[in-house]
Amino acid sequence: MSTIVVKEVQGRCELRKFIDFPNKLFRNVPTYIPPLLSDELGLLTKKNPSLEHCDLQLYMAYRGKEIVGRVAAIINRTCNEHWNKKSVRFGWCDFIEDYDVFKALIDKVIEFGKTHGMEEIEGPFGFTDMDKECWMINNFDQRQNISTLYNPKYYIDFVERMGFEIKCRWQQYQMPANQPVPEKVGRINGLVMEKYGLKLLRFKKRKEIYPYARKFFLTINESFKDLYDFVPLTEKEIDVYINEYFPFVNLNFANFVVDKDDNLVAFGLSIPSLNDAYKKANGHLFPFGWYHILRALHKFDTIDLLLNGVHPDWQKRGVHSIYYCEMNQNAIKFNVQKAYTNPQIMGNEAVKIWSTQYQAEELMQRAVFGKAI
Repeated sequence: MSTIVVKEVQGRCELRKFIDFPNKLFRNVPTYIPPLLSDELGLLTKKNPSLEHCDLQLYMAYRGKEIVGRVAAIINRTCNEHWNKKSVRFGWCDFIEDYDVFKALIDKVIEFGKTHGMEEIEGPFGFTDMDKECWMINNFDQRQNISTLYNPKYYIDFVERMGFEIKCRWQQYQMPANQPVPEKVGRINGLVMEKYGLKLLRFKKRKEIYPYARKFFLTINESFKDLYDFVPLTEKEIDVYINEYFPFVNLNFANFVVDKDDNLVAFGLSIPSLNDAYKKANGHLFPFGWYHILRALHKFDTIDLLLNGVHPDWQKRGVHSIYYCEMNQNAIKFNVQKAYTNPQIMGNEAVKIWSTQYQAEELMQRAVFGKAI
């Protein structure tokens, strides 16, 4: 068997091969969803504002002339300063079922980290929490969505074999979207709005939501600040995410709660499922990828519960019931059949409503892994 060689990615042509590698590796996996090439190029080139505070090096593993794996080594300097740590991240990590390939890739990330004075490695992570992160650790054949990572079981076998331990766990739920609003949720909803003078925003035109777009991400910064390894988004990152997320938002499933001064205090943001559209697009908007995505945005029976949260000043007051109730009612109104949550950190009080008040089933658990280097 020929030697495994890991090389730095050089130039646009190799970058495209880096991006395309998992599409080839998992082309026969029904649950794998190819990301859009344009999105990946935006993340992995200088256009990404995160690179103003992150160091990045991309690697590909070769056996002879064949590409057998890839990985990104990332040092998020802002994260390390915020959490007082010296950590190098691995992300965009995909490889054939060969432990030696995985080890060779991770060894390169460790080498990169040590060169920059790092003392630990963790992942899979992106640059921010808006990027794809965490691997499945069970139910490997279950549904993915466009904002989650696919991985086979051997990824977990190899990362544990190399001495990594779980640093944080996430879980995802699936549920009937058109189930009746739980009586307790509906009752709390009205009481909370009346008690605190809160208002639920309903948008009829897309231009009406954009004044709240920046408030939305600033509220995320406050709501998620204590979650594992979270770092507040910069103004430039927020600009990118506004352009990335808000064109896809179905206004009926953008449920924002404001106080009497029009401050955003809670949010529930869902999007129509784009899984099938992305599969058909196969990584490309042209010539017909845009058509499949546009069609999916207007004709759907499944939603992905993308982001939800409550400003810290309003937590533990039942405010989350307001947007949960509205999403539930709109799902019934528009005949949406299924809903899937994004990964949610286990033990997070704000998301326990899924398992305690709704007929929700756990879809899968996910984790990030780490160890000292």
